[in-house]
Amino acid sequence: MAASDLTSALLREAVRRLAPVLPLLTELGSRFVVAGHEIALVGGPVRDAFLGRVSPDLDLTTSATPDQTQAILAGWADNHWDVGRAFGTIGARKGTHVIEVTTYRADAYDRVSRKPVVAFGDNLMDDLVRRDFAINAMAMRLPSLEFVDPHDGLADLELRILRTPGTPELSFGDDPLRMMRAARFVSQLGFTASPEVVVAMTEMASSLGIVSAERVRQEFVKLIMGSAPRQGLALFVDTGLAGHVLPELPALKLEIDEHHRHKDVYEHSLIVLEQAIAMEGPADGPASSVPGPDLILRLAALLHDIGKPATRRFEVDGGGVSFHHHEVVGAKLAARRMRAMRFDKDTIKAVSRLVELHLRFHGYGDGEWTDSAVRRYVTDAGPLLPRLNRLTRSDCTTRNVRKARALSRIYDDLEVRISALMAQEQLDAVRPELDGNEIAQILGIPPGPVLGRAYKHLLAVRMDQGPIGREAAVEALRAWWTQQPEPDSTT
Repeated sequence: MAASDLTSALLREAVRRLAPVLPLLTELGSRFVVAGHEIALVGGPVRDAFLGRVSPDLDLTTSATPDQTQAILAGWADNHWDVGRAFGTIGARKGTHVIEVTTYRADAYDRVSRKPVVAFGDNLMDDLVRRDFAINAMAMRLPSLEFVDPHDGLADLELRILRTPGTPELSFGDDPLRMMRAARFVSQLGFTASPEVVVAMTEMASSLGIVSAERVRQEFVKLIMGSAPRQGLALFVDTGLAGHVLPELPALKLEIDEHHRHKDVYEHSLIVLEQAIAMEGPADGPASSVPGPDLILRLAALLHDIGKPATRRFEVDGGGVSFHHHEVVGAKLAARRMRAMRFDKDTIKAVSRLVELHLRFHGYGDGEWTDSAVRRYVTDAGPLLPRLNRLTRSDCTTRNVRKARALSRIYDDLEVRISALMAQEQLDAVRPELDGNEIAQILGIPPGPVLGRAYKHLLAVRMDQGPIGREAAVEALRAWWTQQPEPDSTT
């Protein structure tokens, strides 16, 4: 099949995939053309139509100014908004579809500040050349559906490669965040960055520093939530970008000693991430299945061993290598780095807690935990238990088949015991058998630190002994109270 025939066939298939939104697009396109303006579907929606993917976005670019665009949309859309006006973007909703229409742009960073300098363009070709990658520099003029591909983005889709419309040095100089997008598209689409893109990313990695932490975090999240994050992370690390965003990740590439007394922690972490992803449940599954993609589980899997570089010790006796308390150190490092990346507090708390708990299972040994220890394991994990289960299982990367099977059997046993105890005792909501008001009434004490200690004691009793009933709980409380020191009457 000739190249032109292949392009025509691919275009027909892309148009077919756009069929559900074509009536809306052609109607909107006609309104702009009648008003004397150009408009085209551009970027992700066009790319995804060729890839056979459903794009959540309807991005359009136009010769109309933001004021002109708003006037056209106001008479057609169900509602519209102009929060992106400063960047030339007017948003609208029509039925179930969200549309963003942006005036042709030719913006760039001033290479000092963290914000782009917005400059509106006057033609589609200039707009396309300023886009990040050739696969996103394709457009369909509306309402004619004329395909526009001045930078051979369709050929790049066939080759599954990332190239920039112009030179990568110019593109990344205009917007350094595009280097993060390259790693993100590798993760999301399974593409490979072209050699010249890799070289430019490596040489210009430090320029990422002018981009705000929030924007960098958004791209990193998209990267790790992709279908192939390992490949995207490899590009992220190998080009030096990670050193400016998440330096703890390349730091996992510990120098392997000549006797190979410990495994490659960086490689291990990537494998753990892949194995954790494989354990995610379906997107529409219950919370207990950890529906994927799950950001908290993926971050915890990637970062679970970041405390190892700071805790590595070569043992004099036996010649081994130890990483004592790396889970505690790692939890603190994870929280600190995630704060710097501007993650929200709940995500930081969840990920750092999983990192702190990821070794807890290894104290289970040969399944000799008491019921009390199992209760503490469950209550310490709290709502993170389904994720902790998956993180713990994915942390086994040994090539020793016998050892791997033994670990799996031991964890199976632990999960059976957890299920049995939860069914008996509702472990996910463990509380002392007396509440604070009852404790205060029985002991005749006001709210305060002493009441708090009494509550903690009864909680420990509940953990150690399981449900013992109210009467026994009162006896345990009174026994504890008799052992407390008398308050100092002189103070």
